Amino acid sequence: VQLQASGGGLVQAGGSLRLSCAASGRTLSTYNMGWFRQAPGKERVFVAAISWTGSTTTYADSVKGRFSISRDNARNTVALQMNSLKPEDTGVYYCAVVLWGATMFSPTSASYWGQGTQVTVSS
Repeated sequence: VQLQASGGGLVQAGGSLRLSCAASGRTLSTYNMGWFRQAPGKERVFVAAISWTGSTTTYADSVKGRFSISRDNARNTVALQMNSLKPEDTGVYYCAVVLWGATMFSPTSASYWGQGTQVTVSS
């Protein structure tokens, strides 16, 4: 499966962006999906994940209450709605297939990484 993230851009603090992850080559409907981000000079970290049914979601503490992950299996897409953005949310955002469980918070357990999309939040 090939993944492509889009929707990034430059936004002021307090603003919103909606990222989208589109898949080709295979349906996403049976995969648990996650979003990760990588700030300049830092390691890639977990942001959010959604189960293959869409019934369960989980978030990093730093984005709880501000970000929302969702999926549309009919359209083969996963979205990340980001509200109340902060400068520390700046980074390249990636979507990936994750294995649900304790290891899903680690980027090393994710697979099928797509090209990321740059999010820049100005103060």
